[in-house]
Amino acid sequence: MEEYFGNELVKKFEEMMENNDEFYFDTEELEDIIVYYLELGDFNYADMAVNYGLKLHPNSLDIKIKRLEILLEWEEYNTAKELIDELKGASMENTDFLVCYAKYYSNLGNPRKSIEICKKALTLEEEENFLHNFIADEYVNLGDPFNALKHYRKALKEDPTDEYSLENAMVCFSDLNKSEEAIAFLNEYLDEFPYSETAWFEYGQFYFNRKNYDEAIRGYDYLLAINSNSVGVYANKAACYEALGQYQKAIETYEEMLELEYTKAFTFYKIGLCNKALKQPILALNAFQKSLREDPQFYLAMMEQSYLYEEMGGMSEALHFAKEATQLNENNLDYQKRLAFLFIDSGKFEESLSCLKKLVDAEPSRFYNWYAYSEVLMLVGEYEDAVTVLNRAIKKHYRAELFYQLSNCFYNLKDQDKGMESLQKALELDPSLAKDMQKKYPFIKDEVKKVKASKVKKKN
Repeated sequence: MEEYFGNELVKKFEEMMENNDEFYFDTEELEDIIVYYLELGDFNYADMAVNYGLKLHPNSLDIKIKRLEILLEWEEYNTAKELIDELKGASMENTDFLVCYAKYYSNLGNPRKSIEICKKALTLEEEENFLHNFIADEYVNLGDPFNALKHYRKALKEDPTDEYSLENAMVCFSDLNKSEEAIAFLNEYLDEFPYSETAWFEYGQFYFNRKNYDEAIRGYDYLLAINSNSVGVYANKAACYEALGQYQKAIETYEEMLELEYTKAFTFYKIGLCNKALKQPILALNAFQKSLREDPQFYLAMMEQSYLYEEMGGMSEALHFAKEATQLNENNLDYQKRLAFLFIDSGKFEESLSCLKKLVDAEPSRFYNWYAYSEVLMLVGEYEDAVTVLNRAIKKHYRAELFYQLSNCFYNLKDQDKGMESLQKALELDPSLAKDMQKKYPFIKDEVKKVKASKVKKKN
């Protein structure tokens, strides 16, 4: 990082700009200054350096190519094309220009033209690792993993330590469903570079994705032997133990991970889940509580505590944590369903209504959302609201249960005619439900007899 904090040329340039001075820089010095800003991603300062450079050296091809690079970053393609046309005659043997030229077509969605230009650049025998990766990426854009793989492997030959090439080569093997070739390639690479963290990680992931968790653990163990501070690898290794049902080993792995982490909430949560799987609810609760001490708004740990308290018979605590979790994640419909259930279970019917309304609004195609919502509205005596909800529900689900509910609402609202009409429809749609519905809604018990009697009279 020294070049970023101790670059004397950059300091001189910035002081000059701040004081409105004019110093002389040769083209190489200006290129160094521009590259510094480009690598930092500070394109405004890079542009200032380019403009100053062209003022001093108006015919410098190298500085003009840097200007082209900035134009491409800013997506100013018309101006970029004009500059490409200007430079093309004198720069077709310049690798930096050809890379910009290829990038221009890549950005415009023409990967074939981009590949053609990159292959021309390869003949100059410069930046070959970069160019092969560029070509491979363009083949990926074309949906051609076969040719992409060829060039990622060529890039890796140019620079065997290139993690980008290695990772993407493995992705291509996966896309081509060449698992045997993939592991042979990886083993060959590891024979030559046995201390490659990326390769051992890919080895672990390869076997993890194929559910060979023992071999995946072997790969992760090699990686941890090389670098015991690889926090994410502990998580992957623990996930293998979980998949194998070896929850105690998973807990031990997560505990090793805790010693390296700054943010521990998720790891305590995972330990809690493992203890829950081991049927150790007190230890699980303890872990979830630690998770919440680390992050008081970690709703996953809150909801897990809710489930555990419910299993242990602590329904008020279960409701409390479900409310907290749902407030932090209101768009989670599973949480809304659970909270509605817990409200209803504790007799807090009115509180459940806001959850049920969210469910019918979010999932109108689910019949039981409507059924539960109207049921609770009736329980709290809101029959007119229930009628409104049921009329909406019937447009989505023309089912007997809703007409039985609607008839009960009308009878409670003293509207005998509409009650009878709804009950008749319900009995036509599904008379087998009448017995259960009479138990739920005693109001319609006598009315069912009347409807059936009137049908008998009509037949006679």
